[in-house]
Amino acid sequence: MVAIRYEDIVKVPKALLHDHLDGGLRPATVVELAAEAGHELPTTDPEELGRWFAEAANSGSLERYLETFAHTVAVMQTAPALRRVARECALDLAADGVVYAEVRFAPEQHLERNLSLDEVVEAVVAGFVEGSAQAAESGRPIRIGTLLTAMRHAARSQEIAELAVRHRDTGVVGFDIAGAEAGFPPTRHLDAFEYLQRENFHFTIHAGEAFGLPSIWQAIQWCGADRLGHGVRIVDDITPGPRPVLGRLAAYVRDKRIPLELCPSSNVQTGAVASIADHPIGLLRDLRFRVTVNTDNRLMSGTSMSREMALLVDAFGYGWKELQWFTINAMKSAFIPFDERLEIIDQVIKPAYAKLLG
Repeated sequence: MVAIRYEDIVKVPKALLHDHLDGGLRPATVVELAAEAGHELPTTDPEELGRWFAEAANSGSLERYLETFAHTVAVMQTAPALRRVARECALDLAADGVVYAEVRFAPEQHLERNLSLDEVVEAVVAGFVEGSAQAAESGRPIRIGTLLTAMRHAARSQEIAELAVRHRDTGVVGFDIAGAEAGFPPTRHLDAFEYLQRENFHFTIHAGEAFGLPSIWQAIQWCGADRLGHGVRIVDDITPGPRPVLGRLAAYVRDKRIPLELCPSSNVQTGAVASIADHPIGLLRDLRFRVTVNTDNRLMSGTSMSREMALLVDAFGYGWKELQWFTINAMKSAFIPFDERLEIIDQVIKPAYAKLLG
């Protein structure tokens, strides 16, 4: 098999379902926006700041990992700042060969400068539209859907769910809850999930990252999640061996084709797994779970979709066939209408990989 080069991975179309807007800023942008906002940073040198974020996130603790967001969120408190960050996000993803992305953020965290929740969403969506248009002009078309996130330790999930539905026809395609899992089960937000189901709206839930099977079980069986944000701990319900045995929850997740939004580098950083080589994505892929590959937080993890795929190629010996499989899985699991998903798969993804597969 011919070795897959990183520069070739960049060129192929990729689909991304789990990417945080406040976890993907350019270091130089953080420096400039911090100066405008009067926010103090660990350093004002963009290269040093980029390294600081990566080092601070490499603690092996989800709680410590989340602390790095204090700086990015602090500089995203005005409409122009939000618009700029979203525009640059679209351009950066497109430059990495991403043709479809769902990018999430928590509107409730961007109200310190008196923006309303609706104004926050409008600014971000406008930035995505601008960035996507610029990317298309440069020959790198990308489509971005927005996910609105509610913080699981707060009490605004119903309000954010209603906000998401209110903006469903202007770019918002789904809802999410995020934040520390331990002590904040998804069932605390049951009213919001029941509302979303009544509105025929899509949602994913961060579950099975820092906390185990009970979090996944609640997200699916109590809350009705369409996808699992991370979900890596589903492996705890699989007995390894020559013929792995799936427990009832793992079997249900596989049988129902519930997508797993796996984020390899991030999972290592937060201590969910020991290394890329030890990541359960290899086992889960072999067992044909609906596995997808994602970035989570590109700034904190110093990563991109191409880098995540390259890491898997190195660790598991994957070829173009497996990378296409991950990509199509993601597009199948996207929150846009079925015919629009199919169009991207049939007209963009498959033709590009067909040239490589021969």
